[in-house]
Amino acid sequence: MLSRRLLRIKIVKALYSHFTTEGLSLLASERNLLFSIRKSYDLYHLMMRLIVDVADYAEMVIEQRKTRLLPSEDDLHPNCRFIENRVIEQLRNSRSLNDYLQKNKLSWSNYPELIRKLYQNLSKRDYYEAYMQQEKSSYSDDKTFVIQFYTHEIEDFTDLYDVLEEMSIFWLDEVEFITSQVIKTIKTFRSSTDDICLLPMLGDDTDMDFVKTVFSKTVVMYRENLAYVESFVQNWDIERFVFLDKILLMAALVEIIECPSIPIKVTMDEYIEIAKYYSSPSSGHFINGLMHRMVQDLREQGRITKLV
Repeated sequence: MLSRRLLRIKIVKALYSHFTTEGLSLLASERNLLFSIRKSYDLYHLMMRLIVDVADYAEMVIEQRKTRLLPSEDDLHPNCRFIENRVIEQLRNSRSLNDYLQKNKLSWSNYPELIRKLYQNLSKRDYYEAYMQQEKSSYSDDKTFVIQFYTHEIEDFTDLYDVLEEMSIFWLDEVEFITSQVIKTIKTFRSSTDDICLLPMLGDDTDMDFVKTVFSKTVVMYRENLAYVESFVQNWDIERFVFLDKILLMAALVEIIECPSIPIKVTMDEYIEIAKYYSSPSSGHFINGLMHRMVQDLREQGRITKLV
């Protein structure tokens, strides 16, 4: 489930923390890295549950309106399409989802105001109104509606980001990616399945090998690789060479040398994009130039043999 891009970001963050925190051992830093990966998988499950809690709140509102002193016709005969959505029902009854949430003590129960606001926002949307006014809804309609919820209600909802930051320091800049994985999962749902199929945390064992190799070898070979990276920096470039850029280049260097199955261009493109987002505005262009020079030198030394 976690892409190599996200794994690289987590590696870089763990490296930065390791090199800037006094007294952290390699083992402790690696444990922190693996914990951060697990937390992303926690967020995936928690986000899968989110629409269920919104639907449960909607059902509570419906039941409260029925008990009014003078209930209206709509109060007594409410439109229940949302709360009876078959995809939401699959999520609500999923043993695999519920077992994971319960085992890891993950829940939205401490944030009822967040759920209320999400429902209020949702109920004002055109796509919600169109869904609720359909004469009949198929399973496909139910699935499309759930996908629309995750597409439209998450990205700009700052209250959600505030809550997630309160819940875990690891989650704030992962919401967009995790939401895309939730949508990807929902697209695989079928009406005939007894339980939904959730994505695994990692694609296969090679992902974990990749994480451990790049992280540990960047730490172990820090002095040697730092000196190598800095040898490509001219005097006029020193001001632009921030420490995070050095970490990005050292991690890329280890990946290029130690991961023969990953094309050089893939490694270069990935770390350039990470630099653009996490480092200085000019870092992407700067790192691009340095990596090309490093690759050329490594080829001349015979330290890498892959062609692309």
